[in-house]
Amino acid sequence: MNNLFGYKKRDTWLNQTTGTAKLIGFLALTTMGMLSYDTRFLLFLSIVAVILMQTAHIKYHEYALMLKLVLFFAVINLVMVTVLAPQYGVSLYGTRHVLFGNGYWTITQEQLFYEFNLLLKYFFSLPLAIVLLFTTNPSEFAAGLNKIGVPYKVAYAFAITLRYIPDVQSDYRTISLAQQARGYEISTKAPLLARSKGAVQIILPLVFTSLNRIETISQAMELRRFGRESKRSWYQEQSLSKRDGAIIFGSGIVIIIGVWLLVVNHGRIYNPFK
Repeated sequence: MNNLFGYKKRDTWLNQTTGTAKLIGFLALTTMGMLSYDTRFLLFLSIVAVILMQTAHIKYHEYALMLKLVLFFAVINLVMVTVLAPQYGVSLYGTRHVLFGNGYWTITQEQLFYEFNLLLKYFFSLPLAIVLLFTTNPSEFAAGLNKIGVPYKVAYAFAITLRYIPDVQSDYRTISLAQQARGYEISTKAPLLARSKGAVQIILPLVFTSLNRIETISQAMELRRFGRESKRSWYQEQSLSKRDGAIIFGSGIVIIIGVWLLVVNHGRIYNPFK
């Protein structure tokens, strides 16, 4: 149960920070990081993200599955970029420094540098997302979304999703253990085909369980006349403190630095080849 993905109450300064401040910081850093292709700026954001991960006291086993999935899709993305557009870096940076190969499949320094920047975007954005999700109470996260202008119905949908991710994981494990108790070997020791069949036997009951939970939640919300008013209050909403102000101020500095680099570089790209 300790491996469930989601919010856990910890005694850290990030947990004590309001969801509004963390959400503003997350949006500011990720937006500027995705806009920029300045390697220096992306490295700076990566260092900040790693430091935040360390201070949040989040254990590796808690986000291991998420990390593996993101790395898997990141590798696929980089491979597809290399296969489909191996000369994109040359056209982007305007120079050509050949490392090896001939013709269309020539690998250049510019291409590798471009893909390194793409990898950095994954490297800094994932820790920031993990910190936000693991240190923010779902209800407080919804209150933060609503405070920055997101309609409260949408914000509440996010809160429900985050709150029931651990429940879905718990149901999956319970059904998996029940299937193994009936004699179905679906652990890592079983062959791939047997594990695939076992996964289907788990997913179907899990879907019906989730649908039943959705119906229960919908009925409860209707009985409480959810959505009748144009606004609502939040039980988990907190007022901003000095710590929150410092985070918002730091996020503003990151935005200023990012915009300044866009002006200095005459665009989104930092070109060390010229």
